[in-house]
Amino acid sequence: MKIGIMGGTFDPIHNGHLSIARAAFGQFGLDRIWFLPNGNPPHKALADIGSSIEDRLKMVSLAITGHTGFRLEMYEARRKSISCSYETMEHFTKLYPDDEFYFIIGADSLFTIEKWVHPERLFPTCTILAAFRDEADTKEEMEQQMNYLKEKYQARSALLISPVIQISSSELRKRIREGKSIQGLVPDKVAEYIKKECLYELQNQ
Repeated sequence: MKIGIMGGTFDPIHNGHLSIARAAFGQFGLDRIWFLPNGNPPHKALADIGSSIEDRLKMVSLAITGHTGFRLEMYEARRKSISCSYETMEHFTKLYPDDEFYFIIGADSLFTIEKWVHPERLFPTCTILAAFRDEADTKEEMEQQMNYLKEKYQARSALLISPVIQISSSELRKRIREGKSIQGLVPDKVAEYIKKECLYELQNQ
């Protein structure tokens, strides 16, 4: 099978995440996309994450319900130690040697991926799909970066054309603290869960 890996803190998951996942699913003929919430990310202090891993798992589960081929993957969420992408992907490729993995990242991450822990061990495990919004200058820069990574690391990568959805999880948390609506920015079931559990409100910060 061809499996896409969509990692992140998902704090909260939003329509931008789902849009990129759907684009990857269609453009690269993927059989599955695994949403991989990170319980203990190396780049972010736990105190900076606005909701518990249990809440984030529930929101991802609600967000992907009904999407054929999307699944919640618990591997990193179950780990007590810090989860690094290369370790996760080495684990998956060892466990599923007959499957082909595609690691989905944002455009910014393509240019900072060398700062990740052991990127040279990540690249052999997967094809990098870098989300690209249709802007000519950005496309040229991204192609140059992909060529550089190919020459230096023999990295396999491709551009993932994704719709422009100008929203981030941090902006959503800010809107909630300010009492503003997030309707239309997250799946309805996620919006309902956030409201029901009073997530990201000032008293929870």
